[in-house]
Amino acid sequence: MNLISIPALQDNYIWLLDDQKGHCVIVDPGEAQPVLDALKQHHLTPTAIMLTHHHGDHVDGVSAIVEQFPAVKVYGPEETARKGARIILKSGDRVEIGGANWTIFATPGHTLGHISYYSAPYLFCGDTMFSAGCGRLFEGTPEQMYQSFQQLAELPDDTLVCCAHEYTVSNLKFARSILPDDSDILAHEQTVLDKRKNGQSSLPTTLGLERKINLFLRCNDVDLQKNLNVNTTITADWQVFAHLRRLKDSY
Repeated sequence: MNLISIPALQDNYIWLLDDQKGHCVIVDPGEAQPVLDALKQHHLTPTAIMLTHHHGDHVDGVSAIVEQFPAVKVYGPEETARKGARIILKSGDRVEIGGANWTIFATPGHTLGHISYYSAPYLFCGDTMFSAGCGRLFEGTPEQMYQSFQQLAELPDDTLVCCAHEYTVSNLKFARSILPDDSDILAHEQTVLDKRKNGQSSLPTTLGLERKINLFLRCNDVDLQKNLNVNTTITADWQVFAHLRRLKDSY
């Protein structure tokens, strides 16, 4: 398989997973034209579209792509049925798409019906986990998002986390504001700044790296809790997660 990221809209990435036999799967096409251009450039025919949730910047390109490629199968959670999904997936489903076997995780938080797709080593997690961050809670609760993170955290270190936005610089800046002396965060921030300066993507990231730099995966970290100055009313890891998300919302 060959992974291709397509910059779209303001800071989105649309993903193509190329089977290197002339076919590919498209993930979260927020707009059509960049995808159609990439398909032409790489001489690819899409066989499927995988949707993680219903927001426009993840689904608005579906209809135009299907118009060009009527045989494309569109997969997604129930909340994407009105956005073009014809094959509805739920947590625990195992499905063959584009020559790979995918496990479906329910990852609510950003939206209530959000799902993520995993086929080693690829994880397409939409707006659930970002590099050094997590998605905003538009519909779900902090506890739901925490549990979603816990599910994804069970995957192997070499998992390629293919999230949908280039938020890494701002997320690392926030992480540094909480843990200013953390060597992993400082080192990766410089790496990412260099990449972005040269017009390179910071993604995909790996789950092994995220365990070090993503504060939302470190809620049981004593140093993190100390720096957050959490009080005695915060007794569970999900409450630390919620506190972090509130801080990030106002950062």
